Amino acid sequence: MPTDNLSRELHSFLVRIGMAPESISPKMEHYLEHLLYLLPPEEEEAVTHYYGLFGAQQKSLQEIAAELQLSQEDAMARIDQCVRKLAVTPEWQMLKHSIKK
Repeated sequence: MPTDNLSRELHSFLVRIGMAPESISPKMEHYLEHLLYLLPPEEEEAVTHYYGLFGAQQKSLQEIAAELQLSQEDAMARIDQCVRKLAVTPEWQMLKHSIKK
């Protein structure tokens, strides 16, 4: 789990969406897709499958690590870095405020 507050907020949101995709509107889902487009395709795919977003099958860290050709620890660190990268963007800050309304 991420250690800073910004990353934790986004992580919690992604977990919730992965578990209950119906909990956000199609519009918010669209915005989330655009947020993830800020990542390189390989990282976007890893994050999408780690959290099970947009109907993608959730994959284990072991599966994601194998696809990225990394150890599980390095794959988790990379996913955490992606979440941090996205958490500090103006796009996430705007999306986050829309969600809280």
